[in-house]
Amino acid sequence: MASAITTLAADAPTLSAANTGFMLICSALVMLMTPGLAFFYGGMVRVKSSLNMLMMSFISLGIVTILWVLYGFSLAFGTDSGGFIGWSSDYVGLSGIGITELWDGYTIPVYVFAVFQLMFAVITPALISGALADRVKFSAWALFTALWVTVVYFPVAHWVWGAGGWLFELGVIDFAGGTAVHINAGAAALGVILVIGKRVGFKKDPMRPHSLPLVMLGAGLLWFGWFGFNAGSWLGNDDGVGAVMFVNTQVATAAAMLAWLGYEKLRHGSFTTLGAASGAVAGLVAITPSGGSCSPLGAIAIGAIAGVVCAMAVGLKYRFNFDDSLDVVGVHLVGGVIGSLLVGFFATGGVQSDAAGLFYGGGLEQLGKQAIGVFSVLAYSLVVSAILAFLLDKTIGMRVTEDDEVSGIDQVEHAETAYDFSGAGGGASSRSTAAHAPAAAASKKVDA
Repeated sequence: MASAITTLAADAPTLSAANTGFMLICSALVMLMTPGLAFFYGGMVRVKSSLNMLMMSFISLGIVTILWVLYGFSLAFGTDSGGFIGWSSDYVGLSGIGITELWDGYTIPVYVFAVFQLMFAVITPALISGALADRVKFSAWALFTALWVTVVYFPVAHWVWGAGGWLFELGVIDFAGGTAVHINAGAAALGVILVIGKRVGFKKDPMRPHSLPLVMLGAGLLWFGWFGFNAGSWLGNDDGVGAVMFVNTQVATAAAMLAWLGYEKLRHGSFTTLGAASGAVAGLVAITPSGGSCSPLGAIAIGAIAGVVCAMAVGLKYRFNFDDSLDVVGVHLVGGVIGSLLVGFFATGGVQSDAAGLFYGGGLEQLGKQAIGVFSVLAYSLVVSAILAFLLDKTIGMRVTEDDEVSGIDQVEHAETAYDFSGAGGGASSRSTAAHAPAAAASKKVDA
């Protein structure tokens, strides 16, 4: 995040209406990404699980919002304690913040920074849900979300972006969330699925997406919202860095989509819509940590590498026999690792900071820092997430029964189905009956 790498101006900043308005728009764009993710995931599952998949993303808007206001913002961005966690009583309940009080060193109010960061906190646990499709109790998922953001996301956000956080102080570059969001969520997904096990029929039954148009709609909304996610992370528009990030976001996403489709054509013989959507998301993930430090040409390289490697990585679940339902590990974990490490190669030293990568004369120093950030977050999230899943599974139970999974989690958990076909074929019959009703009534009168 920009706060980790910007040198503060000597003069005290004043509130900028332009930057404040820009950041409110970016916050709304990032919020839109969670419903976009719901559509993306919801179209990828079988029809009997689509509502549950939508809800697993959507519920995060409720749970994480409340926890963020109560204590999450304080834990993530309060006064540092030992480099691992923050805390400021003024941030508890957002009760001690003046309406014009500025975020330290910037020209936007604390409230604006808080709501922008809230949207990151909301979407991160939602990303995990794609790995758990078809088989998790909704109540257990809701409780897991609350616990996970408390003991994993809030502390890791402080490590990476909070003033005094140990990765912040080390100099790890994560412009908008390669470690704190994508590696964090991807590692958590792997930890949970290793505990709860595979879906009934994994590697035996066909589990194809029920609605590819929904997948494409979701991918489009994610791509659109990601401009706020990435360009907004500079917290202003005064020096052009956010504009570079905006351009790099588009460039890397396009390159990753094309690279995924090229790999898919060579490997499987077809260009698929699912491949196009997945490739775009892989590019968005990879450019998130790196786009503020590279050039547009570097962004093309990062996107292309991510597109090919993530396309290859989604097959790992079959080789290693773990059921990552919607490829959260293959896209978000692997894509986040690629994007974060490639900062150490492609950072030009002339955009967001003077830190240069290997290809620009910077040696291996920045790559080493990036590796520490990547693998510390990966290990922490993997282990703690697995422990949380294990405890919940042994207490309230994480999974629905096998019969409920086979019959359909939507009906069992939500008493609803995504599509109501009960009236299919009945429309014409109903209209016909209605059309003949007057004649039938007249006939009865004559008979009487």
